[in-house]
Amino acid sequence: MASDLSLLLVVALVAALSFSQALARDPGALQDFCVADSMSKVIVNGFTCKNPELVKVDDFFLSGLNVPRSTMNKVASNVTLINANIIPGLNTLGISMARVDYAPRGLNPPHIHPRATELQTVLEGSLYVGFITSNPENKLVTKVLNKGDVFVFPQGLIHFQFNLGRTRALAMSFLSSQNPGVITIANTVFGSKPNISDDILSKAFQVDKKTIDRIQSQF
Repeated sequence: MASDLSLLLVVALVAALSFSQALARDPGALQDFCVADSMSKVIVNGFTCKNPELVKVDDFFLSGLNVPRSTMNKVASNVTLINANIIPGLNTLGISMARVDYAPRGLNPPHIHPRATELQTVLEGSLYVGFITSNPENKLVTKVLNKGDVFVFPQGLIHFQFNLGRTRALAMSFLSSQNPGVITIANTVFGSKPNISDDILSKAFQVDKKTIDRIQSQF
C-alpha cells in the first residue's frame, strides 16, 4: 500500500512539473498553422486565427532583412524584431527572430526577455556579449564572439552585446516565443512614467538624489 502511494505521488509530481513547464511556454499549435488575424477584436493570449480560406503565401513571408539598419542613436545599435506582428504566420509557432546592427562601439544595452531564451549568431564583426545570473550569485558570464560564433542568453536573465571593433557588426537572434518581450533595464528604471521616486532609487543605487535626477533627465 505504501509503495503504491509513493508511486502515485511520484506520478503526480512528474505530471505537475510537466504541466508547469507547458504553461511557461507559448501555447502549442493544434492545427497546421494559425495565421494571426490582426483585424479581429477578440482578445486572446496572442492572436486569433485568420480564416484558413483567406490565408495567403505572404502571411508567411518577409523580404528586406538584408538591408542595413540605421544606428544613428544614443546606443549606436538597432534591433529589428520579426515576430507575429510582422509575419502573421508565426502566430502560435513559438518563435521569432531579430536582426541586430551595431555601429563601431555600438551597444545593445542590458535588458531581459521575460518570455524567451535567445540564441544569437554573429554574421559580421565581433561582439563582447554576456549575461548575469540571478541573486545571490549575480555571476557575470561573458564571451567575445566572432563571425560564425553562437551564444545562448537564458530566458529572463539580464544580458547585453557590445561591438568591440572599429567596423560595423551584424548579428541574428532567434527567440523561443512569438512575443518575447523586452525590458531595457536603464530605460525601465530611470524612464518609467511616472518616474520612480528618487528616494527609492537613491537608496537602491546608494547615490544622492541629484545623481538620480540627472540620470532620469536623460530618459
